[in-house]
Amino acid sequence: MSGLSPMSSRVEHELAHGRYLVEHGPERIWGWDTPAGQIRADRRAAMIIQGAGLKPGMNVLEVGCGTGIITQRLLQSGANFVAVDLSRDLLELARQRGLDPQRVRFVEGKFEESELHGPFDAIVGSSVLHHLEVEQSLRRIRALLPSGGAMAFAEPNMMNPQIALQKNIPAIKRMVGDSPDETAFFRWSMRRMLSRIGFTEIRITPFDWLHPSTPRPLIPLIGAIGRLVERVPVVREFSGSMLIAARVP
Repeated sequence: MSGLSPMSSRVEHELAHGRYLVEHGPERIWGWDTPAGQIRADRRAAMIIQGAGLKPGMNVLEVGCGTGIITQRLLQSGANFVAVDLSRDLLELARQRGLDPQRVRFVEGKFEESELHGPFDAIVGSSVLHHLEVEQSLRRIRALLPSGGAMAFAEPNMMNPQIALQKNIPAIKRMVGDSPDETAFFRWSMRRMLSRIGFTEIRITPFDWLHPSTPRPLIPLIGAIGRLVERVPVVREFSGSMLIAARVP
C-alpha cells in the first residue's frame, strides 16, 4: 500500500472492511438478509432506477457494487452495467451470483482513480458515497457523464438519530461493523456541494423508515406508516436514508 496516494489509510481501511464483511456475512451486517431487508433492497433499487431514469439499452456505471445485491435488482431496468468496487473479496461474491456477463461487467479498483472510460448514460450506487472522498468522487462522476447524464445514489441520512450515533461514535461503529472512515450526509450540505460542482436538477429525498429488524407480521404496518411519514414536512428529515439525484447540464 505504500505506493498509494495520501488517502491510502482510507483505502486500507476499506479493504480491511471488505474482508471483515466477507468473514462475518455482508448482507447480515448490512441488514439485507431479513424479510424487511429484502423489501428495503427492492425499494432502494427501484428508487435508484427511477431517480436516474434507467432504461433498456442504457450504459450505466454502478459505483461500489459490493456483493451485487443491488446490481442484480438494477438489471431489471434493462440497462447494461459496469460495476466497480475496491474490494476483491466482495467482487468475488458478486461474480458468484451468475449475472449475465453480456449485461454486467465487474471491475476491481478505487473509483476515484480508476481508469474507467465514459461517458456513461447514468452513474448510480447504493450506500457507497459515504465510504469515499465524496467531493472528489462527485467530480469524477460529473466528468464521466455527458450533458444530460444522470446520477442517483441512496445514502445514509445524518439527521437520523441511529445513523448519527453509528457514524460518529467509534465504539458503536466497531460494534455494528462499520469501517472507520465512513460517514453520512446532511441533505442541505450535499445539495450545496452538488451545485458547486456543476450539477443541476438536484433532488434529495429523505426516505426509509422500515428497519431491517422489523418482524415479518409488522412489515405491512410499519411500511405504510413509514411512507406516510416520508410525506410529512420536518419529520421526514429524520428518515434513515436519502435518495440523491442530479443531472449534468
